[in-house]
Amino acid sequence: MPDLITLAIPAFIVLLVAEAIAGAVLQRDIYEVKDAAASISMGLGNVFVDLLAKAIQFSVLTYLHRFAIFSIGFQWWAWLLLFFGDEFSYYWFHRVSHECRFFWASHVVHHSSQRYNLSTALRQTWTGSFCSFVFWMWLPIVGFAPVMIMTMKSVSLLYQFWIHTELLRSMGPLEKVFNTPSHHRVHHGSNPRYIDRNHGGTLIIWDKLFGTFEPENPADPPRFGLTHDINTFNPIRIAFHEWAQMFRDAWTAPGWSNKLRYIFGNPGWHHDDPAEMSIGH
Repeated sequence: MPDLITLAIPAFIVLLVAEAIAGAVLQRDIYEVKDAAASISMGLGNVFVDLLAKAIQFSVLTYLHRFAIFSIGFQWWAWLLLFFGDEFSYYWFHRVSHECRFFWASHVVHHSSQRYNLSTALRQTWTGSFCSFVFWMWLPIVGFAPVMIMTMKSVSLLYQFWIHTELLRSMGPLEKVFNTPSHHRVHHGSNPRYIDRNHGGTLIIWDKLFGTFEPENPADPPRFGLTHDINTFNPIRIAFHEWAQMFRDAWTAPGWSNKLRYIFGNPGWHHDDPAEMSIGH
């Protein structure tokens, strides 16, 4: 099965270069060479790691499909239903990745850049693909074929590439339904009003339905990065810094309850001050 993300790499490069040129022409400080290089390095590492991770995912989904409740084929309406099923799964995966430190340890990679451009879209985890697919495991049990599920996941990620830009300000009426650069800039903002908002993939409707939507406010433009930035361009540290800190916190915490909360609780939770949570950042 061809991997759509791998096939799209040449297009990613062309669009990234085009954005950099446009930014230079418009005299916008969009790119920083070391930051972009770090993001691209993370993206390339993700592609190689995913060769194994996707094989594991496909094997698990194929096994679960043996217990399918319905026999769903490849008809057009099946793809339409799967689109919404995938979007629903992605929303909850993305939201939990901000609210549970175990998943945040992988997802923090994508938020670690203090820039917001198309190279940021490539700043992907090297560890998350081994566990994130649990949010899609219900789909083969319903009856969707694993090849359909994997394809739809890739389509969603392809869509999300172009929304990582500061050059496009508003998409007009599309803002009401779809995830757009404006909505996703909010998601990457470390401002208090923006933290843990706008988790949608292609659609923004789930955020509006479940109360996690926040519009971009021109009076309070997003500050990109983390609430406590790691200030490094080292891909190894970017990939594993939160895992290391999480296990350090758990190891030194008093009592098993505190240890488990450092791993599975909110990323901002601390046993000395449990009321203070910088949620997701």
